Amino acid sequence: MSTEKTNIFIVDDNQLMVAALKQYLQNKFGESIEITTFNDGESCIKMVHKDLHIVILDYLMAGKNGLDTLKAIKLTNPKTTVIMLSGNEDIALAIESFRAGAKDYVVKGTDAWKKLTNLLTDIIKKPLRFIVKGFGGSK
Repeated sequence: MSTEKTNIFIVDDNQLMVAALKQYLQNKFGESIEITTFNDGESCIKMVHKDLHIVILDYLMAGKNGLDTLKAIKLTNPKTTVIMLSGNEDIALAIESFRAGAKDYVVKGTDAWKKLTNLLTDIIKKPLRFIVKGFGGSK
């Protein structure tokens, strides 16, 4: 029996951060995820498809910024969960991101990856909880 992997895009122009985050998430979630990385919004938008589950998206990038990229992703696939991961602590930007469809806005810093892990765990395991609950399980 094969299980569907959760497709995740990481979009950030900081290549070292992208590589480190990808490795971190692969260590945390193993074979249950498939990660594709992009260094700009335009490349990401071209690859958005109906089976894309989650996008972790930086705000400040060359070309299309994260907010414009978020809007384009939601136009192509409204079901995709987008988590903004940004060094920008501007509350107005966070509110605008939520209005455009972001699930969360995580500020880069010491606890950012832990918060991302918690968010991803919740997103990935949420369907399983509904199935277990539907069949009378205890999870």
